[in-house]
Order: sequence, then structure tokens, then C-alpha cells
Amino acid sequence: MHTPFVGELLGTLVLILLGNGVVAGVLLAKSKAQNSGWIVITAGWAFAVMAGVFVSTATGSPDAHLNPAVTLGAAVVTGDWSKLPVYVPAQMIGAFLGAVLVWLQYLPHWAPTEDKGLKLAIFCTGPAIRNVPGNLISEIIGTVALVFIIAAVFSKSVMAGAGIPAGLGPYIVGMVVWAIGLSLGGTTGYAINPARDLGPRIAHAVLPIAGKGGADWGYSWIPVVGPLVGAAIAGLLIKVFI
Repeated sequence: MHTPFVGELLGTLVLILLGNGVVAGVLLAKSKAQNSGWIVITAGWAFAVMAGVFVSTATGSPDAHLNPAVTLGAAVVTGDWSKLPVYVPAQMIGAFLGAVLVWLQYLPHWAPTEDKGLKLAIFCTGPAIRNVPGNLISEIIGTVALVFIIAAVFSKSVMAGAGIPAGLGPYIVGMVVWAIGLSLGGTTGYAINPARDLGPRIAHAVLPIAGKGGADWGYSWIPVVGPLVGAAIAGLLIKVFI
């Protein structure tokens, strides 16, 4: 079953399993990784992206977007919108299933964790300071950086020079995500991916997580709209500069 749908679904599942998994390890009570900090979270997410891209490519998606914003940005650049109805549902389903696996992986740790906000943060992002314009701008800028830099990495100009050896691309994409997390992620937790945020947020809402609170639906549109706007802007910039 090597199809683009399967590749995007499985790649995004791995992305969330490892990405949300590292957040769970850092935040949940009595985890061996508890309180290990932001550097661990950003590194874990970088490795999660790398692993997800490898899995996605191996199982049928040569694009390995894992992110509706990246798919949208590519459509703006190429004018080909046909991948959106295939990739986006796969990414959403994969993100939801990955979040379910994280819940199962850390099953004994939810009840001892008293802070409902920490439990939600394992599934989805939230702002350090709640400010709608500021939070939206942060997600837009982070996603512009993601899509534009990745396009630069794989651009004809770069590939015509030293190029990127086969198999190295996912590592570089992971490093880009790491850089964004370290440099820009302190404001909103750098969703930069609507599926990464919305799929697990839905999982949080429906799963029987011990002692959970609400899913903060009032904020939930920002990590969806911000990345999509940022991706569209990045697509236009790519057409001009790359």
C-alpha cells in the first residue's frame, strides 16, 4: 500500500508520536524525562520531523509534506492544487492517530499529573502570553520561515551547486524545524502545522484522559489560520525570489 495518502498518514503519525511524545516525557509527572526542558522538546521535534519524512517517503509520498501548510505553499508555487484533497485528510488522520498512541504510551502518567494545562500542552500548542494579533503574527512568521527556508534548501540554485546527497534531506529539514523552535517557538510553541495542532487537539477532546481539562477551542483557530496564511505568503515569496 504505497500511496501518497498512506505515506502522508504514516509520516504524520510518526511526526506526532515522537513530537508530542517528547513533550509528554518532559511534562508528565513521574516520567524519567520530567523537567528536562525546552532544548529537549525542540530537539525531539526536530528528530520527529526527520523520522516522519523518512517514513512518509518510504511508504508512498515522495513529497513527505506532513503539514497542510507545506502542501498549501507548494500549491501556491506550482499552481497544482490537486494534492490538497489527498494530503490534508491523510495528515489530519495521521496526527490524530499519533496523538492516541502518545496517550497510550504514557497511560500511567496522566492521573499523577495534576496540572490540566500541562496535559493539554502535550497535545497542542498554546501562547506564552495570550494576545490574538501577536500570537497570529508569530505563527505566520514561523510558517513563512519554515516553507521559505525548505524551498531554498531544495532550490535549483542549491542543487546545481554542491547539491544534497541522497538521504540527507530529512536531516536538513529537521534542523530547520529545530532552528525555528529555538529561535521563534517561545511565543506560541510553534505549531507551524495545522494538522499537528488540530488533530491532537481533537484527540485530547475525545480521549478518556485522566483529569483532563478543556481543549481551549477559543485559541484553536490561530495555529490553523496562522500557518495557512504564512504558507500562502511564503509561496508568493518563493515565486519571486526562488
